[in-house]
Amino acid sequence: MQFGVKYRRPDVREKADDRHWHRVEAMDPSELQAMQQTRLRQQMAYLAAHSDFYREKFASAGIDFGAIRATEDLQSVPFTYKQEIRDSLSANPPFGKHLAADTRDIVQMQASSGTTGSPSYVALTESDAEMWHELSARGLFACGVRPGDFVLHTFSISKGFVGGIPVVQALQYMGAVDIPIGADGGIDRLLRAAADLKPRCVVGAPNFVLHLAECAPRLIGVEARQLGMRRLVVGGEPGGGIPAVRMALEDAWGAKCCELLGGTDMGVIYWAECDEQAGMHMQCMDYIIVELLDPETERVIAFEEGAHGELVYTAIGRQASPLVRFRSGDHIEVLGTSCPCGRTGPRIRCVGRTDDMLIVRGVNVFPSAIQSIVMELQPATNGVMRVLADFDGHTTQSALKIYVERGPDVSIGDDDELKTRLQIRLRDALAFKANVTIVEPGSFEKPGAQKLALTLREKPESVVL
Repeated sequence: MQFGVKYRRPDVREKADDRHWHRVEAMDPSELQAMQQTRLRQQMAYLAAHSDFYREKFASAGIDFGAIRATEDLQSVPFTYKQEIRDSLSANPPFGKHLAADTRDIVQMQASSGTTGSPSYVALTESDAEMWHELSARGLFACGVRPGDFVLHTFSISKGFVGGIPVVQALQYMGAVDIPIGADGGIDRLLRAAADLKPRCVVGAPNFVLHLAECAPRLIGVEARQLGMRRLVVGGEPGGGIPAVRMALEDAWGAKCCELLGGTDMGVIYWAECDEQAGMHMQCMDYIIVELLDPETERVIAFEEGAHGELVYTAIGRQASPLVRFRSGDHIEVLGTSCPCGRTGPRIRCVGRTDDMLIVRGVNVFPSAIQSIVMELQPATNGVMRVLADFDGHTTQSALKIYVERGPDVSIGDDDELKTRLQIRLRDALAFKANVTIVEPGSFEKPGAQKLALTLREKPESVVL
């Protein structure tokens, strides 16, 4: 697909009442697979001609680029790991040995958030950047953003990661108007802009968007639900798919909440939830091949309802920083393979990341799952918790230490009962032993421009017992 679009897609006004942003979202799977296979062969030929990184990687594995002709052929190709990308960046800065385009053709640089090390710097040609706008527009449209909407931007804008400038660009591309304050602009400015401009939508991280609503009465004198917001579009961290978090968001804002998933390495947004609110659809399969990996066997499994695994991505149609069989670290559950909305991509819920997962006496535990249970016990808790992983690595044989803030109207005398309730609930729901400590409300830093870290390696001085 050749875009030739510099700023705003010219037909955006015609799309306002469309069911989907692009026809590929509802394409018959067999037609889509044929398209993917054609583009995969084209991508392999491009890598053979332009990528030193993959020429070396394929040669080491004894694989010929020409042998990868169908999506199932990818299973013979070794994975690409994030550490390999870090090593590539270190070996040949700024864009690494995996850069597959002339530096004179690079028009934009993006960076990962760097939560697990130094940021990954990603190069984009003009074609790549326009592709990113298109794919993100599909996700934002699925979540309810429409051409002409004013959108309050509450992701960080100044950090250089994809929730900032690329989301601004995607909103402009699809004919919406971004209010570019960002989390780094401050809660006061964001809320005053919401009161002044009455945006229809907000985009941001779920915990920060919820905190924003909690601050509204104190800072602007009205409840967030009185501001007229109709859509909450959240992503960047677990939360939007946690029922208790979603319920709190929708109640606070009086608006429908839909979730996004994406990243820096493949694009910006490539999974998004529709009005059915029943999981995020993959809707970019004309530019990304996605595989589901069984975490135990590392074998590819089918996207079938109830399946669990890690997402693995291969870019097709990418020029500057293409990746093949990239291990995303995102662990998901498949919720279904069809939807009343007509989109044919599988529906998923992200349960956590490999980087976040802890192993407690042999049991895999994601902090987001703990957060869900703590949220469910409101108002006895206020929904705020942190895991204290004061051990080396990700594995412990001891009970997992968890700090939970009590609800603002709850007596300290009820702490023992609340602690017992939480420990039993965590044991029954997640099959691990917890050592819960109840702390004062406000013990932990409120959500801000950075992604919310649910796991701490040291006990913070702010904790008040």
